[in-house]
Amino acid sequence: MKSWKRVIGECIRMLLLLVAVSIIAFLLIIKSPIDPLVSYIGTNSTISEEAKQEIAEEWDLNSPPYQRFMTWGEHAIRGDLGTSITYKKPVMEIIKTRFSYSIVLMALSWLLSGIFGFILGIISGMREGGIFDKVLKVFCLLMKSAPVFWVGLLILSIFAVQLGWFPIGMAVPVGKLSSEVTIWNKIHHLILPVLTLTLVSISEVVLYTRQKVIEIMNSDFILYAKARGENKHQLITRHILRNVSLPAITVQFASFNELFGGMALAETIFAYPGIGSETTIAAMNADVPLLLGIAVFSAIFVFVGNLIANILYGVFDPKIREVDNRE
Repeated sequence: MKSWKRVIGECIRMLLLLVAVSIIAFLLIIKSPIDPLVSYIGTNSTISEEAKQEIAEEWDLNSPPYQRFMTWGEHAIRGDLGTSITYKKPVMEIIKTRFSYSIVLMALSWLLSGIFGFILGIISGMREGGIFDKVLKVFCLLMKSAPVFWVGLLILSIFAVQLGWFPIGMAVPVGKLSSEVTIWNKIHHLILPVLTLTLVSISEVVLYTRQKVIEIMNSDFILYAKARGENKHQLITRHILRNVSLPAITVQFASFNELFGGMALAETIFAYPGIGSETTIAAMNADVPLLLGIAVFSAIFVFVGNLIANILYGVFDPKIREVDNRE
């Protein structure tokens, strides 16, 4: 019964979050200095005023803001997020297409940052105070404070411009037909964006895992295990992995929102055709339906990631589970 109450409560929270995100996003968009009609027809357009009025009526640009929002909300409840002003296509169709690229980028970055961050955190914690530990800490603090666009531009200038090992951007080679694009072409274009997101999101799990390993190594049961003659390999497999892996997983799930925000910047830098780069295009063209659709979709995605992290905290942390049971 309590679990059902919790699920219902989370659903209500999500609905309230979506309403708030929609209202805030709509207000920010309509206050933008960019005129969607000018973006649609161009600044040097020679069409008549009558034609401009017809276009404005078609996109419902002459209605009061509250009426436009209510009309959009009524259609959104039925699953219709409107038609993009930029592409003249349904917003849901554009989001599905772009998200198919973004989910690959995010999934690879999330897995690599979690796996390598966990391994490096254990090594660093086992070698506390050593050269490797000090260098890794400095690197993690640098990556944690460095902007995504700075890291992306640095990687792009080194590996794509100077060395020429990777393409500058896009998801596939320019000028190739879709039937001619191979898996290797897609992987080749994906490496630099994945590397950028992995580097900027690895610090959290590294520093957390390192700290947990240090706490475990200084505990009494590790001292007792050493007294019994257990070596480092046995300490890691029997004690450290068991006590560190599950909390590290929850920390990794909780990083969804940061990773999602970083993905938008990385896609823009590498001209990768995902949700992030599409947000920039929609913003530049004042594409209200597309921007609102992306905002709602992003809020749902981040909320689900945080919800999974909260559930895992309750499952793996006995203290939180005990509090929930008391309630």
